Amino acid sequence: MGVAAGLTLTNVYTSIVDVPAWGSAIPDSLQTARQYYQYSNPGNFFRIFSPINQFLGLLSLVLFWKRGKQVRWFLISAFVLYVIGEGMTFRYFYPRNEIMFLSDITDVDKLKITWEQWRNMNWVRSLVIVTGFICSSMALHYSYRASKITGKSYNRSYTTKAMAEV
Repeated sequence: MGVAAGLTLTNVYTSIVDVPAWGSAIPDSLQTARQYYQYSNPGNFFRIFSPINQFLGLLSLVLFWKRGKQVRWFLISAFVLYVIGEGMTFRYFYPRNEIMFLSDITDVDKLKITWEQWRNMNWVRSLVIVTGFICSSMALHYSYRASKITGKSYNRSYTTKAMAEV
């Protein structure tokens, strides 16, 4: 869940800080961003942490599959939402990144339209990821609730031994 929260906050930061700067005086502002991102860009962060988030979502689904229907459905939903967020990145954002940061900078109208599309859809992508985070949180809540009701925990022998020592 921590990785999903980090991705969400980074995405929101991009929407609040970076995107307005990119669009402030197109094409000059995009040229400045190109120079700034010459050696590293936000994609370097997302290429590492987005797959980690998806892996952890899938791992949680496998590990908590038998925890109950509510837990399972929240984890399935979270995982699907994380994959949708990544799919949006590849299918929607990467082509627009190429237009804004790699293509010829002379077609100002195309750059403005592309920037506007990017700006608006990044909020949608943030909503998708935060909804996945909420689903993961709900799964955690219902997982604890299920263990409280059934009295089962994953490490019951350790818990019983620790309690006997107290």
